[in-house]
Amino acid sequence: MRLAALRSRALFVQFAGVGLVGTAVDSAVFYGLVSQTALGLVASKAVAWTLAIGAIFAINEWWTFAAYGKTGSRAFLRRLLTSYLVRSAGFLVTLAVLAVLVRWFDVWFVIANLIGIGVGFFVNYICESIYTWRVHQN
Repeated sequence: MRLAALRSRALFVQFAGVGLVGTAVDSAVFYGLVSQTALGLVASKAVAWTLAIGAIFAINEWWTFAAYGKTGSRAFLRRLLTSYLVRSAGFLVTLAVLAVLVRWFDVWFVIANLIGIGVGFFVNYICESIYTWRVHQN
């Protein structure tokens, strides 16, 4: 049942579109912090990720998954916290790819970040669909 829910073309396309917005936010903040501050890659990525996930969650809540999940402030807060928790897996994947590509293969940090986001996208789609919005229960 969970796999069938994940195969929704409409949800996947909307999720990917929202992901592009999140990627733009993440990339702009990440580039700015790495270029203009002394935070370093990991701290800059953490700040960029936190801001991007907030934007992504808001758009997904309002658009992509608007028909899913319970209503009310308690349900909203559960989804918000769950979203940050489950997206932590995608963040760790993105961060690992970023670190490996930059340190071992000397890939420019901006390109390495985009590749990491792409890899983490699939982890995020699965986890968000199943755990945050519970699309298989509708």
